Amino acid sequence: MTDSETLDRAATLHPFTPLTAYASGASESTVVETGKGVRITDDTGRTLIDGFAGLYCVNIGYGRTEVADAISKQAHKLAFYHSFAGNTTDELARLSSRLVAMAPGKMSKVFYGLSGSDANETQAKIVWYYNNLLGRKRKKKIISRERAYHGATVMAGSLTGLNVYHDHMDLPVMGVLRTGVPHYYWGAEAGETQEQFSQRRADELEALILENDPDTVGAFIGEPVLGTGGIVPPPLGYWAAIQKVLRKYDILLIVDEVITGFGRVGSMFGSEHYGIEPDLVTIAKGLTSAYLPMSGAIVSEKIYNAMSETKVAGGSFAHGYTYSGHPISAAAANVVLDIVERENLPFQAAATGAYLLDQLHLQFDHLPITAEVRGVGMMAAVEFVADPKTKRRFDPALGVGARVSRAARERGVIARGMPNGDILGFAPPLIMSRADVDEMVEVCGAAARAVVDGLVREGVTVA
Repeated sequence: MTDSETLDRAATLHPFTPLTAYASGASESTVVETGKGVRITDDTGRTLIDGFAGLYCVNIGYGRTEVADAISKQAHKLAFYHSFAGNTTDELARLSSRLVAMAPGKMSKVFYGLSGSDANETQAKIVWYYNNLLGRKRKKKIISRERAYHGATVMAGSLTGLNVYHDHMDLPVMGVLRTGVPHYYWGAEAGETQEQFSQRRADELEALILENDPDTVGAFIGEPVLGTGGIVPPPLGYWAAIQKVLRKYDILLIVDEVITGFGRVGSMFGSEHYGIEPDLVTIAKGLTSAYLPMSGAIVSEKIYNAMSETKVAGGSFAHGYTYSGHPISAAAANVVLDIVERENLPFQAAATGAYLLDQLHLQFDHLPITAEVRGVGMMAAVEFVADPKTKRRFDPALGVGARVSRAARERGVIARGMPNGDILGFAPPLIMSRADVDEMVEVCGAAARAVVDGLVREGVTVA
C-alpha cells in the first residue's frame, strides 16, 4: 500500500464507497496520477481507457494544455473576486453572454454554482420564488421521474428518483412528486408502440397533476436522456407528449442538461436533439470538462422578467455562493467551449457515438444475457438479464452488472456498473477515436463473456 493510499484510507470520506471495507483496505483504491486523451494512469504505471469520462464530464479529454494555460493566466491576473452586488470579470461576462446565446429556448441570464446538485437546488428556489412573485403561493410542488438523477444535496437528492440516495437520509422532502420512468423496454405493455407508451406516460403525468391539483404543481424536471438511472434515451414522441401536458397546466419545465449539455448526445444540448423548449436549464460537467468546478442555472426571459419586476427585498435575488462565477472557473469554461466549437465535438459525438452503438450491438447482441443495447451520441448502455426472452432478471445479489464492470477494469477499461439493474454504462470523452472504441468494446465483450462463463460454473441458469 502506497503512502498516498494509506493516508487516504485513514482520513478521506469518499462518496459512494463502502466505508468499513475501504478504511480497512478490503476494497480497491486507485491513486490516479495522470491523464492524457481518453486514458488515465495510476501510481503503479497502469493505464486505463476511461470509458466514462470521469463521471460523464471530461468531454474534451485529459491533458488539454490550453485549458491549464488559461487557468494559470487567470490565477496570476486575478485568482478570485466575488460576483455579489454586480461585480464581474471579463471572463465571466463573456461566458454568460455566450451561454445565453447558445442555450436552447429563449434564455436571459445565468446563475453560477459549483456542481449540478447546487444548480438544481437553485432551480427549485427559482420556481418557488417565481410563483410567489406571481401570487401563486400554492404552486410549489415539483415533479420528477423514477430513476432520475438530479444531484445529492437536500432538494436535488429529493428530486433524484433512486432510493440509494434517500435511504437513511430523510429524503425525499415534502413537495416532490414522482412520475413514471420513460424506459420502453421495461415499461411498455404487450403490443404497445413507443409512441403509445410515451402517450401513456404523458397521461399518467396528467393524472398525477390533477390528483394533486394543478394549482399546487410548479415545475417538472427531467434529463433529456436518463443518465445514472440507466442511460436510457427517451422513446419516440415522449418529450412532445410531456410538454403538451405541462403547457396545459402552466407548469415550468426544468431541463437538466448536466450530462447532455455541450455535445454529448450529438447536439450542443439534449433539448435541441429532442425538440424540448425549457423554462430553466441546468448545466455543469461539460461546461468546464471538469477541469474546474462550475455549474449554471440558465433562466428564461419569461422567468427573469417576473424576477426583475419585483420590488421584494429591493429587487435583489437573495441567493448566492461565495464562489458563484469564480473567475478561474469562468476562464476554464471559455477555453473549453472554444474547443467544443472549434473541433465541432457535437458532430464528433454523433458520428463516433453511432459507431460505438454499432460495435456494442456486434459484440453483445449474441450474448445469452443481453437484454438491450441502447444509446445516443456518446452515451450508451448494455443491460443484462438472466433470460432475454422472458425478461427474467438476475438475482440482484449476483451483481452481474458490477461483475462485468470489474472484469473490464481488470482488462484495462473503465465502464460503469449502473446502480439500477445489471447495466454496463459508457460515456467516454467526446474526442474518442474509432480505434479507441474498438479496443474498449472488445475488452468489455471479453469481460462479459468471462462473467457468463463464471455464472455457468456457479450453477446460475442463463438463457
